[in-house]
Amino acid sequence: MKTLQITEQTAQEIYSTASVEFKKILEDTFGKKFFLRNITDRVKSYEDACVELNQEPINEALFRDSGFTEDEIIYRKIKTIIEALNEGWKPNWEDGSQKKWQPWFRVSPLGFVFCDTYYDCSYALAGYASRLCFKSSELAEYAGKQFIDLYKQFIL
Repeated sequence: MKTLQITEQTAQEIYSTASVEFKKILEDTFGKKFFLRNITDRVKSYEDACVELNQEPINEALFRDSGFTEDEIIYRKIKTIIEALNEGWKPNWEDGSQKKWQPWFRVSPLGFVFCDTYYDCSYALAGYASRLCFKSSELAEYAGKQFIDLYKQFIL
């Protein structure tokens, strides 16, 4: 008999694509609750977002060599994080009743700080970064606080 050793991170990574039988084994080993964690518990970094989406992180050196600027690289990272946090939700810009949330920032004597969240129902303005919106205020606030350094690099 052979024994399989698996880390918690690897178990999380393979769970979503595992067969029903293997999911049962993982749940018996780690507990069903272990796999039901909130998205904000699973995505704490750009790399976590890539794992969640089953994507490879971008090769920043290759992007720079191809002429991408730092803010373009950061934009791609933020888009990946937002896609992961939204868990498949996509804004419908034709639905005027659907709220689309984004974090708001300000530069103050304390530096670049998260200020609040805001939603827009029916239209996209260039200043609102319509592609960078969330399905809830809670996710927008989480991203605004957790990823403030990326937003700062992108915005300033």
